[in-house]
Amino acid sequence: MDPADEVLDVVDRDDRVVGRARRGEVYRRGLLHRCVFVLARDAQGRVFVHRRTASKLVFPSYYDMFVGGVLGAGEEYADAALREAGEELGVSGLPRPRPLFKFLYEGPGGGWWSYVHEVRCTLPVAPQASEVDWHTWLPQEELDRRVAGGDWAWVPDGLEAYRRLRAFREGGGGGPSGGGHVPGGGTQPAPGS
Repeated sequence: MDPADEVLDVVDRDDRVVGRARRGEVYRRGLLHRCVFVLARDAQGRVFVHRRTASKLVFPSYYDMFVGGVLGAGEEYADAALREAGEELGVSGLPRPRPLFKFLYEGPGGGWWSYVHEVRCTLPVAPQASEVDWHTWLPQEELDRRVAGGDWAWVPDGLEAYRRLRAFREGGGGGPSGGGHVPGGGTQPAPGS
């Protein structure tokens, strides 16, 4: 199936489903939809970093420190996080990614609700060739240097998610409830809050 033909839920600014449309139409019309971001760490705590393929509909050939993607129509965030991480890392038997916070991304490429997760991957990876052009595991300090240095073209939504993740971990990006800041609207609590 052509990725542009995949049917997605269209959501409002409160992340409520208001309709469905094909991915190509969602991107073309700038409709809000849902995405997951999964930060994968190996047994040594290094972060999986990759360059997206040139065939991607959004941000082709950009670098990213998250695996993930859009939710299909009717799909739950947790299920999408596990599916996307498994597909992009090329592993099966991955533990369920841990949900951290969600926020409304609005910037280059459009707007989407973004749920940030984290997972420990101790399995050998074989990244999906249609999604990942190049990959490595970077120590946290090296990733921070690469982000600050500006010599790699990072996906803008991933950079925003990473900035919010750093603030979240430092206690300033959502507070004790685990919520994430929502532009123009406060916080969105994590499940169970």
